[in-house]
Amino acid sequence: MTEQQKKEVATFRFGVIHDLVNTKGLSRGDQARLIREKCERRWSIPFSNRTRIGRTTIVRWVRLYKAANGRIESLLASERSDRGATRSMDEETCLSLIALRREFPRITIKALISKMREANPEVMLNSSSVYRLLKREGLGKPDGPKCEDRRKFEAELANEIWQSDVMHGPMVMVGEKMRKTYLIAFLDDHSRLVTYGQFYLSEGIDCFLDALEKGLLKRGLPRKLYTDNGAAMRSHHLEQVCASLGIALIHARPFRPQGKGKIERFFRSVREGFLAGFRGKSIEDLNEAFDLWLQDIYHQRKHSFTGQAPFERFTSKMECLRPAPADLEDHFRKLARRRVAKDRTITLNGKIFEGPVSLIGKQVELLYHDKDETRVEVRAGGRSYGFIPAVDIHVNCRVKRDSNNNPQMSPSTAVTRYRGGNLWPGSKGAEDRP
Repeated sequence: MTEQQKKEVATFRFGVIHDLVNTKGLSRGDQARLIREKCERRWSIPFSNRTRIGRTTIVRWVRLYKAANGRIESLLASERSDRGATRSMDEETCLSLIALRREFPRITIKALISKMREANPEVMLNSSSVYRLLKREGLGKPDGPKCEDRRKFEAELANEIWQSDVMHGPMVMVGEKMRKTYLIAFLDDHSRLVTYGQFYLSEGIDCFLDALEKGLLKRGLPRKLYTDNGAAMRSHHLEQVCASLGIALIHARPFRPQGKGKIERFFRSVREGFLAGFRGKSIEDLNEAFDLWLQDIYHQRKHSFTGQAPFERFTSKMECLRPAPADLEDHFRKLARRRVAKDRTITLNGKIFEGPVSLIGKQVELLYHDKDETRVEVRAGGRSYGFIPAVDIHVNCRVKRDSNNNPQMSPSTAVTRYRGGNLWPGSKGAEDRP
């Protein structure tokens, strides 16, 4: 009981006995009558469910008040003499419970009581009593996660840090079926400008790289890309793309979404400010409406923390932005490692290519796009050997070599006689043809 609660109890007790202690010349009969009336009356006792007060209790309050020369402090509620002690369990049971709790710190009170009954079926335990015991010993709840030193941060300049994540979008009609959409977005940490965002039908690596390439082409190169731990963000292809462009790829700690608070807050704005009013049906309608909302509303609206509109803040120091290279598309090519066979062939995704003679037996790197697998560049030892052609087995059968083992292509001038598919000369329909 707190001090304030004790004072409320003392005030109530004085209100009960005030006419017994302040009335002068009160006879014994009058005192007995007043006490009897007070015992018969129903009271609203503070912090108690009782409504009656016994005669001995009233007499004790009067005696305490007079012994203290009229000080109200004498009527304060006193602490129980057995406070903190467990009366329903003996000392041995208490020690067993404490030891069992230390052995299993994360099980519930109910499970703890079950384990006690397995060891001693005769013991009778109450959940409230066990909880009070463990709380008194500091074993009530297991220790939660330790507090982490998290600090609010912001990039000093635009395109210094991009945050990226994927948000689950609405269902749209694709053909005759409803398909789920995914919003892949990149947000500039300094200005809160969305460098690129688009809804896709997948959250895989191909869609993520497509969004990244369009964002880099539109807004330039960031110095750091801060992403989640999804499968697409952890792919080796993304690591190779970022490394070739000089972008540091940083992943957030697993199960720690607090570090990506800016883009998570943007996703909340998308749900509440855009998706709540969207009425389209196709993914084309969705992306068209989203782009309009992004450019006309979100980028032009003043941000509550920065005090500037995202577009205004992003373009305030354009001289600090790194433009994307002219060969940006080449940085997004896939990389595959193969060994050149003795017949100069290299197999890639079921297709056979012809490599240089000097690379026979060596391991090479192949750079290519999925959308155009006919243009495959071969590299070895940090040097490019250009694009390799597909094998033409019919042309290769006509290749001759000179004394120096160099290939020579010479058309054949020998006259052949075609028999029209007949095995024997003189057969019907046979005809000599030059």
